[in-house]
Amino acid sequence: MNNRYSFIGGNSGTWQVVDVRSIFGANLEHVDRVNVVNDNITELPLDSSWILHGFSSNVRYAMHDEVTALKAIQPELNRSDAICAVLIPIKKSLQWWEMAQDKRRAIFEEESHHTAVGMDYLPGVARRLLHCRDIGEPFDFLTWFEFAPEHTQAFDELLVRMRSSKEWDYVEREVEVRLERHDR
Repeated sequence: MNNRYSFIGGNSGTWQVVDVRSIFGANLEHVDRVNVVNDNITELPLDSSWILHGFSSNVRYAMHDEVTALKAIQPELNRSDAICAVLIPIKKSLQWWEMAQDKRRAIFEEESHHTAVGMDYLPGVARRLLHCRDIGEPFDFLTWFEFAPEHTQAFDELLVRMRSSKEWDYVEREVEVRLERHDR
């Protein structure tokens, strides 16, 4: 199983860009489409402006019971009715990364309740977290969400709750790329 993913922003791809906006820090260049490839694409295609790379890994801050609960209700991606997606690349501050793992876990779960908040929106909003800090990318994480149009309001509520948490005090760059699936 290949755990590497490339998000290619340009003029072609399954996902049509609805909006690209910076939440914190520098924005990504606006593109018309995004192609999501389950592979490590290293050469920028001619009709593209950027590539973001990430890899799936073990769940790093969750306890066994949290992982079990997530697996029980987390839907698969690429559901036919999930024609809306949001790609959110995030970079956290050096202060975050200089903390010990247990301190980050305390902010992530005990103060921000990250997993519990996310679970409130399952199974309607499916997600995948990809890591990219360890491979020299400009972001630390790529978060990918998919949902049917009727779950857009719930997704927006999820973002408000996450962004108002203590964890977000450590976010220094965040971009939100809203997409709709259009096969071509």
